[in-house]
Amino acid sequence: MNDANTDPASPPTLDDILHQRAARQAIVDVDEPTTQLVVFTLGADWFAFAAAHVREILAQAQVFFVPGCPPALEGVINVRGDIQSVLRLHSLLQLPAGKANGAILLAQSSSMGSGIRIDQVIDVVTLPHSSIGPPPATLSTHWRALVTGITQVQGHAVSILDLEQLLSDYARGQE
Repeated sequence: MNDANTDPASPPTLDDILHQRAARQAIVDVDEPTTQLVVFTLGADWFAFAAAHVREILAQAQVFFVPGCPPALEGVINVRGDIQSVLRLHSLLQLPAGKANGAILLAQSSSMGSGIRIDQVIDVVTLPHSSIGPPPATLSTHWRALVTGITQVQGHAVSILDLEQLLSDYARGQE
């Protein structure tokens, strides 16, 4: 009895064809630049900051109210002896108020460092630059200055925010 795989007259099997094609194709390894993002929610919306600006994620921290502060400033926290302000991102982005006890991202820009109150951290992801699209041209003037790109994470649209611009705008408004 002749085996179909050893008989030179029999047609090749699907496995044979796939192995031959794989052997002929050269695999090109392209090293594409990537960006690491901290993805989080504010209400039902998903946002992200460049991870390079986020020093730490605090799941819980006691925030101390400081009288006379602007509405966007929730208060201050003590992080291992270092006093940090905590800004309400909802307020800075002109969104409805979110969770009072959401996570705090300790962020640093060239103009200032601060805690940023968010609702929930989703993930820290590394994405290729090609997966990040430009912000839509239909964004309002307020959002156009803050959104640097749009991407998809876990099937959700994610707006990538410019933390540098956000904190700079806040600092300029408080002078």
